[in-house]
Amino acid sequence: MTGIVVAVDGPAAAGKGTLARRLAAALDLPYLDTGLLYRAVGRRVLDADADPRDAAIAEAAARALTPADLDRTDLRGPMADMAASAVAAIPAVRAALLDFQRAFGRDRGAVLDGRDIGTVVFPDARAKLYVTASVEERARRRFLELQARGVAADRSQVEAEIRDRDAQDANRPVAPLKPAPDAMLLDTTSLDAEAAFAAALDLVRGRLG
Repeated sequence: MTGIVVAVDGPAAAGKGTLARRLAAALDLPYLDTGLLYRAVGRRVLDADADPRDAAIAEAAARALTPADLDRTDLRGPMADMAASAVAAIPAVRAALLDFQRAFGRDRGAVLDGRDIGTVVFPDARAKLYVTASVEERARRRFLELQARGVAADRSQVEAEIRDRDAQDANRPVAPLKPAPDAMLLDTTSLDAEAAFAAALDLVRGRLG
């Protein structure tokens, strides 16, 4: 599988991260959660008490990013979600992180998940998977995830935040969230984790031949 890139894209809480991680293990490829890069940048901006929409501050945070930033335990949750979406809409931030992502997958191959892997980062990836689910189901999953982590949450608020995130990601002027023309669509709304993984692995292996 050396040199093979598998792109896994989709909206928040669709299950793409879990699927991408398991696909990487099954295919013996490195794995990169590219969304974590943007979360780490957003968190750096929040740490500075700055606005994640401030292009200059966000770009500086992206260029100062270190591997240790990706190991932080506060990269999830509503505040981190919105900060990540805000910095991801800034062209200079995306440019600063693009080389890192491409270098990660170029030599050894990789499974990468995010929102623009198949459209921007690796448009020539051998296999592209677009993972989605209904807003209601994604909100239910995120709500349960927050509960499991002991985070107080209101389900209706979680759903509203996911709708806002979807709109922000889909309507940003740079690398908007959308399936690549040659992406394989996987709707996980009615699938449990094992069924979703089996379907994803079947689709990817079929594309890789």
